[in-house]
Amino acid sequence: MAQTARQIRLARHGTPDVLELVDTTLAPPGPGEVLLRHTAIGVNFIDTYHRSGLYPLLLPSGLGQEAAGEVLAVGEGVVEFQPGDRVAYAGGTPGSYASHRVMPAARLVPVPAEVPDEIAAATLLRGMTAQYLLKRTFKVEPGMTVLIHAAAGGVGQIACQWARKLGATVIGTVGSSAKAQLAAPWCDHVLDYSQPGWVESVRLFTHGQGVPVVYDGVGADTFDGSLDCLALRGTMVSFGNASGAVPPFSPALLSSKGSLFLTRPTLGHYTATREELVDTAADYFTTVIRGDVVASVDQRYPLADAAQAHRDLEARRTTGSTLLLP
Repeated sequence: MAQTARQIRLARHGTPDVLELVDTTLAPPGPGEVLLRHTAIGVNFIDTYHRSGLYPLLLPSGLGQEAAGEVLAVGEGVVEFQPGDRVAYAGGTPGSYASHRVMPAARLVPVPAEVPDEIAAATLLRGMTAQYLLKRTFKVEPGMTVLIHAAAGGVGQIACQWARKLGATVIGTVGSSAKAQLAAPWCDHVLDYSQPGWVESVRLFTHGQGVPVVYDGVGADTFDGSLDCLALRGTMVSFGNASGAVPPFSPALLSSKGSLFLTRPTLGHYTATREELVDTAADYFTTVIRGDVVASVDQRYPLADAAQAHRDLEARRTTGSTLLLP
């Protein structure tokens, strides 16, 4: 039986005003597919890149890459899930801003009973991002001092808590004095990167040596300063563009600042196999269940108000994780 769904669609790239709520009809799940009823939908900064055209989509398109919900039906060949199962997903083809969705079963992960749907939907992408950044892109070890930008943001909150649990000293940055108070509980030092002197403060905290790694999801506003915070042969992990894309530069810049390493990772490349996906999600959910990472939902919007959620996100009026509710 076909399923009616409400869905946010865009026919052109642009401002949040291009987002439209429409009714669609979903075909039954095909081989290897699952029909989901979403209970909560995650909103992430990458969604604004897709909407604006910074990361162009094939239009018309849905939007959103993260949600949690209940399996309603399964297609031929699906054995890992059955109707009634609680599942979540993060990444893949945009389209999570919807009440229902047909998804490849291979992109879903089971949600443990101890993890609420809202936490799974709002933080799975951020949690898996923190997992690969801290444990695989550059492995954080006890005794290290690390710099994590946007410490009051969704990824930042999780990454700072997790890095401290791994035994690191965490220097977190924020974009305003108000957000400094929010980041303080999970950072050893908090700096406002919108004010001068933050690079010098990092050097002071590290006795002039710099940090072995910077995790930078801010982009243009912090990139140059981040390089100046690194120790000899340090690693710059540039994983986001919240303030805009980093302008082109000569590779010679990396050698002049200490034979630095630069990487631009994405979650998809760290969850490319079914085993990687399931293990990454399970590792994150375990940290939540143990209390190593305290995850929360800071903003909730009705699905119909997706455009306002984007406006608030881009205006830096949000903190932590944001949800749309179908």
